[in-house]
Amino acid sequence: MKFLILALCVAAASAAVVPLSADQASLVKSSWAQVKHSEVDILASIFTANPDIQARFPQFAGKDIDSIKDTGAFATHAGRIVGFFSEIVGLIGNQSNVPALYTLTEQLAASHKARGISTAQFGEFRASLVSYLSNHVSWGENVAAAWNVALDNFFFVLTSNY
Repeated sequence: MKFLILALCVAAASAAVVPLSADQASLVKSSWAQVKHSEVDILASIFTANPDIQARFPQFAGKDIDSIKDTGAFATHAGRIVGFFSEIVGLIGNQSNVPALYTLTEQLAASHKARGISTAQFGEFRASLVSYLSNHVSWGENVAAAWNVALDNFFFVLTSNY
């Protein structure tokens, strides 16, 4: 009986995830490749747009972005965040990577939930990331649609654990 319940839960979660087409996966990967080495700028953009997110980081809380942007601590943390997204983006588009995508996303959810990060803050992060992307990569309706599917999937799994 427990197996049946688990199987139904997995099936329900999978039903809400829409697989990316090969073209969509390629668009997400190629656009991410255009910015993935701009870790500091990405995090600075997110913090600038969302002081409440910046406030969640004790080492950066209440500090002017320009004064911390060039520090090693900021670069290290930005590298972790962007590195995580690079890992996720690297796994998309291959059905055999779905378990790894779920595992990574669920681990992120658990660690951030334990720190009191709200689903609203994840939404703010998403909006700021999309804003950054749309201003720094070759962006059109097709790229926007591909990122929307990818982020819908990611945030569905992420917030399912809240």
